[in-house]
Amino acid sequence: MTASAGGLGTVYLVGAGPGDPELLTLRAHRLLRQCDALVHDSLVPRALLELVPEGCERHFVGKRRGHHSVPQQSTNAVLVELAQRHRVIVRLKGGDPFLFGRGGEEAAYLAAHGVPVQVVPGVTAGIAAPAYAGIPVTHRRAGSSVTFVTGHEEIDRGRPGVDWRGLARCSDGLVIYMGLHNLAHICEELIAGGLAGATPAAVIQQGTVRGQRQLVATLADLAERVEAEEVVSPAIVVIGEVVAHRVPSCAPTPADAEMPIPF
Repeated sequence: MTASAGGLGTVYLVGAGPGDPELLTLRAHRLLRQCDALVHDSLVPRALLELVPEGCERHFVGKRRGHHSVPQQSTNAVLVELAQRHRVIVRLKGGDPFLFGRGGEEAAYLAAHGVPVQVVPGVTAGIAAPAYAGIPVTHRRAGSSVTFVTGHEEIDRGRPGVDWRGLARCSDGLVIYMGLHNLAHICEELIAGGLAGATPAAVIQQGTVRGQRQLVATLADLAERVEAEEVVSPAIVVIGEVVAHRVPSCAPTPADAEMPIPF
């Protein structure tokens, strides 16, 4: 459907969840079934891309470290242009749009250009991937705080990097997104900040879908184990006593679903 005369369509910033298609919210499912245009990232389950109506205009704007990416300003411009021609535009993002998904940037840009925008939260991989490995990200016997942090420190070179030594002192548990590339440095900094090398740690690769792997180690040997066992992205890193409270028998079975192969 086209945007109303003299008006603009609405852009919905939709969380696709961590990979298992069954973790999609009901509202996200409804919007995908009725959207006129779809703009999606790399880490979106293929099964969700098949939900859109025939004739839906599709745009891929994936970003992956070390490879050609669609610049954020180009994605912003595409969304505004689509809102001039369509009524319902779904901007589909892996996980949750407002957690390391640049959803806040896109929402601000759209609002500044007069485009109606709504956010549809999604299940984030930082909670779901550990759960699918039986790891609770919080536990009363493992402390009273958890920090979600990006390990990809090249996102904005204009800002100082993450203060890993400070996090070692102020958070009981860490859930790290995009952390494999800098993992050795991260572990060294956490230990230098006072976190014991014996602290339990885990990495969950391809969480919630076919190909899921989990590795449990200590902070001191985590980076070496990850390299030796050839763990690759996408992956979530969990560091803290919560890993010691892992209950494998409670973990859901990963979905027999495909994620786009990292390129």
